Amino acid sequence: MITGIEHIAIFAKDTKALSDWYVNMFDGKIVYDNGKGTYFVAFSDKSMIEFCLNSEQDNELTNLEKPGVRHIALSVDNFDAAVESVKKSGVEILKDAAVAPNGIGTMFFRDPEGNILHFISRPNPLV
Repeated sequence: MITGIEHIAIFAKDTKALSDWYVNMFDGKIVYDNGKGTYFVAFSDKSMIEFCLNSEQDNELTNLEKPGVRHIALSVDNFDAAVESVKKSGVEILKDAAVAPNGIGTMFFRDPEGNILHFISRPNPLV
């Protein structure tokens, strides 16, 4: 029986720089470093992102609505502060921050290597 999603993996040209960005931007912690360019960054809920080295190829940027796995949704407890932090970082914003009438806040942006991230702030979590 599946108990949850332990981690997702991102292949990157500069895994050290990208994992450090996630640590600094989202208060993560490097919990594994194999000394060869693979890092695991963990977050307060024990979810993780694995960063795997692929220095030979650039990330193929895609649009938000293209079929397939498209973004990583990150739940945030302080939506306004998270949005401000990302905007100050200078990364590309795909869909600016918005709060729906039901109180759900969303924002789509790219990390420094072009992967699509999604902030989500729900007044009432789905689970």
